[in-house]
Amino acid sequence: MPEIETANKPGIPLENLPVSVLKGVGERLAATLEKLGLKTLQDLLFHLPIRYLDRTRVTPLAQLQLNTSVMIQGRILRVQVVFGRKRSMVVQLEDDTGAVCLRFYHFSGYQKDKFQEGALVRCYGEPRLGISGMEFYHPEYDFIDERQPEPVEETLTPIYGLTEGVSQQRMRAIVEQAVGMIHKYPPDEFLPAEINREFQCESLSEALVYMHQPPCNAPVASLMEGLHPSQQRLAFEELLAHFLARRKLRELVAGEQAPVLRIDPALRETFLAQLPFSLTGAQQRVSVDIEQDLCSGQPMLRMVQGDVGSGKTLVAALAALGGACSGCQVAVVAPTEILAEQHFHNFSGWMQKLGFEVVWLVGKLSAAKRREALVRIASGDAQIVVGTHALFQDDVIFHRLGLAVIDEQHRFGVHQRLSLRQKSREGEMPHQLVMTATPIPRTLAMTAYAELDYSIIDELPPGRLPVNTVLVSQSRRDQVIERIRLACAEGRQAYWVCTLVEDSESLAAANAEETATLLRESLPDIAIGLIHGRLKSSEKEAVMAAFKQAELQLLVATTVIEVGVDVPNASLMIIENPERLGLAQLHQLRGRVGRGEVASHCVLLYGAKLSEQARSRLQVLRETNDGFVVAERDLQLRGPGELLGTRQTGDAQYRVADMLRDEHLLESVNRLGEQLLEHQPGIADKLIQRWIGDRQIYAQV
Repeated sequence: MPEIETANKPGIPLENLPVSVLKGVGERLAATLEKLGLKTLQDLLFHLPIRYLDRTRVTPLAQLQLNTSVMIQGRILRVQVVFGRKRSMVVQLEDDTGAVCLRFYHFSGYQKDKFQEGALVRCYGEPRLGISGMEFYHPEYDFIDERQPEPVEETLTPIYGLTEGVSQQRMRAIVEQAVGMIHKYPPDEFLPAEINREFQCESLSEALVYMHQPPCNAPVASLMEGLHPSQQRLAFEELLAHFLARRKLRELVAGEQAPVLRIDPALRETFLAQLPFSLTGAQQRVSVDIEQDLCSGQPMLRMVQGDVGSGKTLVAALAALGGACSGCQVAVVAPTEILAEQHFHNFSGWMQKLGFEVVWLVGKLSAAKRREALVRIASGDAQIVVGTHALFQDDVIFHRLGLAVIDEQHRFGVHQRLSLRQKSREGEMPHQLVMTATPIPRTLAMTAYAELDYSIIDELPPGRLPVNTVLVSQSRRDQVIERIRLACAEGRQAYWVCTLVEDSESLAAANAEETATLLRESLPDIAIGLIHGRLKSSEKEAVMAAFKQAELQLLVATTVIEVGVDVPNASLMIIENPERLGLAQLHQLRGRVGRGEVASHCVLLYGAKLSEQARSRLQVLRETNDGFVVAERDLQLRGPGELLGTRQTGDAQYRVADMLRDEHLLESVNRLGEQLLEHQPGIADKLIQRWIGDRQIYAQV
């Protein structure tokens, strides 16, 4: 590729100019800005608005639209304090086209006295449907002097991410100064000139100025959706920086030494002989990929994708066998204690027969058992260690860690996975195998997990029957309960999963408890268990053990059973209010049934008022059992945060880019990224510093 010419500019580079050169930025404010990672003028210029307010025009009241932020102006018609469940002050405004209400639940007597009938008020806010129709709740407002009405803004008003100690108005003033200096100190151009042309920008500077100060005639809808060419130009560069950071991590890891792990052929045959089935072709193919990595002497960083029930755990066990055969230890990390316990039982059943000791380490262990486990791990007596986040803790010291298996990897951050390196022998880095039951589209995976090689188990074990999924209204709840009665009478077991809108384990637990009580009244002859996140670990363990042993016929649960629960005799799942969950999560829950030899069913028991959009979304689960299809649709409908786990881990906090919206850029991003790494690694480093800087959690190697 042609060399990229960086712009020649006079004076000090932007990245070397501290924020303290700006008027009004003293030592204290500079320290506050540093909390946001804003140390230099370049940092400020790339601290992009998260959204905009349109204060460039006054919207007539007759043209208001729900949930759309606007500026309005009107005369006060009346003011009254009303008493309902909560006291509120209601101010009715009118203009030449209509009327609207402002509602304040928190107000003072002084504030009330300021709202005089006949006064002219300008407000900014988002109208919502209220008691009296469209209402503005606690809008920003100013009283207008009719003789000298305040002018409207000349540009859209940016809204920035803040921290305690700096107001929105102060941040705007600081950034405005930085933008004013951009012509004297333009940022370096790190991308080929044709990239600017592709996005209709003369320069990076032009794109930045537009983003911070969109003109009054700017296409607001395009900006709000992130589709303006200036946004797309910056999104391209940001995606490129994250791709480069991940690939740099991969290069760093490749330069490390790792133990050579080989499976003893005789032990491999003994291991496979104890299984009641043969490996599928996909499992064999992925196992070969892993074994080649383990023998290379370089650290393996491989992700295995596989649909629910495709046999990822067995592939991981074969990798673990290689570690144990070679005198190394293996850590198997799961996101929940339920899944960790299941892995512990599976690995114990497979490995102890071959002479390898398996221990587990979770938060619920007593102090004595924890001390005992730590001693066995540190001495090397425990060849395979199964646990949760507890394995990341400082007091967990391995004798010689050779392989880390991370299950449901999207629940863990890159920094957590890489922290296991600190537990390895000096000069040696453990291999890493990460697994996910959420298939991720290839293009997205190439960018989101650019540091990983990946293999796909795209084949289910023979004889595995697809789960029949049906949508049933809550009005037919009695018929669903009767269906449970019949299934249990035939010797089968069932799940009833409760969901809530609120992300609250307390509320979810209460909902599950209430449901369990009602079901016990309706099904007095059926043994019903209850499990949720607020139960003690020992209580959850006892309930799951009773369900696995068929002592319980029906298990009422929250989404705590989403991953890892394996009860082949369970053939019926009821998911209450499925419209509240994403498709990928519903697919995971559905995967808890269909593990036996009889046909299984999943009933999506939806609420009475199911929108057409929600119905068409749930229809995807009726039409397919293919996790890749489900994941694609979930990505389209909910974005990549849930799919990639970035909401939990904070790994990929983008300023302007959106991996779903900007998926069309990823192929070009990957291609240019590879070229930069090969021909101009210095430019790659500068891009990473510009967009990620001190947040380079990817580079903690």
